[in-house]
Amino acid sequence: MGTALQLTASDGHKFGAYRADPKGKPKGGIVVIQEIFGVNNHVRGLADGFAREGYAAIAPAIFDRVEPGVEVGYDEPSRTKGREVRAKCNLDNVILDVAAAVGALKTEGLKIGVVGYCWGGSLAWVTACRLNVDAAVGYYGGQIIPHKDEKPKCPVILHFGTHDQSIPLTDVDKIAEAHPETPIYIYDAGHGFNCDERKDFNPDAAKTALKRTLNLFAKFVG
Repeated sequence: MGTALQLTASDGHKFGAYRADPKGKPKGGIVVIQEIFGVNNHVRGLADGFAREGYAAIAPAIFDRVEPGVEVGYDEPSRTKGREVRAKCNLDNVILDVAAAVGALKTEGLKIGVVGYCWGGSLAWVTACRLNVDAAVGYYGGQIIPHKDEKPKCPVILHFGTHDQSIPLTDVDKIAEAHPETPIYIYDAGHGFNCDERKDFNPDAAKTALKRTLNLFAKFVG
């Protein structure tokens, strides 16, 4: 369904992306922000899924500034690789790359939603606070806490799991306290519950979270 393309950030950096389009005219645009595993099979599948729902979806390869073409799985060596690359990423530059994906869809006159998973869940939050998008969704974003005092410019919902060993529920409570206007949904699930390639995949939680995500996008994106 999807195609590879190249985007250019405002500082001139060129990087890869994956785009999936619906069969008819898109009702909106969705930027899908990767986990620490690159724009891999799972992330491309997510973009394809949003395209089936009628959206034009772009997943920017935000690791390309550090190492082009990173795409790994979910075993421990892959996890180590992903963490190493993420540690070398500069947040301001990452947001420039997300902005390029947003801009590519905006040129088509579309309203824009942003959704991110794991590291991308945190980046979705920062994007909502720093860029002009119409809605944002974060799945198990463990790095929202350092940015919890930033204020989103658009409607946001967040998804977390009660059994997530990398995100304490006390952190989720702090986010909820700082942003009572933001719906936060907590599932009987672990980290990565939306990914069917992870051991913590929870189909019931994934289905419910997707329904809530699509409802938000239907209301504010198209």
